[in-house]
Amino acid sequence: MRYSLSSRFKGTIIGTLLGEIVLNQNRNMPNLKLSHVQKITEGVESLIELGGFDFDDWLKRQQQECLNSNASDGLLLEAILNAIPVILFFHDNTTKLRQNLQQVVGILPNNLVVQDGILTIGYVIAKSLTEKLTPHTLIPETVAFLGETRSNLPQQLLKVHNLLSQGAGLEKVQAEFSKEEELSHIIPIAFYCFLSTLEDFRLSLLRSHQIESRSLTISMITGALSGAYNSAGGIPVTWQILLSQTELLDSRVNKFSLLLNLADILLAVWSGVYNSDVHLKEVIGENAVAAPYVIRSR
Repeated sequence: MRYSLSSRFKGTIIGTLLGEIVLNQNRNMPNLKLSHVQKITEGVESLIELGGFDFDDWLKRQQQECLNSNASDGLLLEAILNAIPVILFFHDNTTKLRQNLQQVVGILPNNLVVQDGILTIGYVIAKSLTEKLTPHTLIPETVAFLGETRSNLPQQLLKVHNLLSQGAGLEKVQAEFSKEEELSHIIPIAFYCFLSTLEDFRLSLLRSHQIESRSLTISMITGALSGAYNSAGGIPVTWQILLSQTELLDSRVNKFSLLLNLADILLAVWSGVYNSDVHLKEVIGENAVAAPYVIRSR
């Protein structure tokens, strides 16, 4: 493998969160919302404790960490945070990936663009994790995976595919999508930022910050896609240090470090070689009580 799966798991998580912290740093805003870290953490813990996806447990945990966003952009962001653990765990099985992502998105208000967007993001990340991503065919393959839908996302993704084939610059891409309502252009633009600078995480993320709307969701999607492809090893060390040192005012625990430790355990559970000597409570705190570990069918 070009990069270890562990590094790709962590790259996906780090990339997602850096999409927020780097953008906010440029805006002189607070660095990182604890709720965003906690939402991903809750999903990872559920998969670890139960050895697989259990919708009832997932629903209970995610309701406790609800971001309470009514904006469509906020719904997409919340769906991404909900979906990241599931994408990591089911990256090698597109059938299970689709089924479980549909359940995850189903807990949010019905929105076709959000539903289709999460499926496309999940598919592309899975392609990176399995090292089967081919840049020139990725978007057509993604549209084929999405299948028939009443949303216009497939048409917009194919528009990005054509623009990339033409070597279009960011200004032209923004002009092409400026006529679209905000939610429907978020995912295509994030795909452009990722695919136009495929091998350079730093440039992909900085490019996403040049979008006129400067959407947090665009940056976080770009970070997730590029982080999965380039792995943690492809993310600038200075940015990773910045993230690890981010001050979370309402927590005494470095939740980010905890999350990366959990990512390694999630990989062990996925691989079927979970070490029973590594107790979840040692990672998440002495007060935590892990459920008995049961291997479930993925």
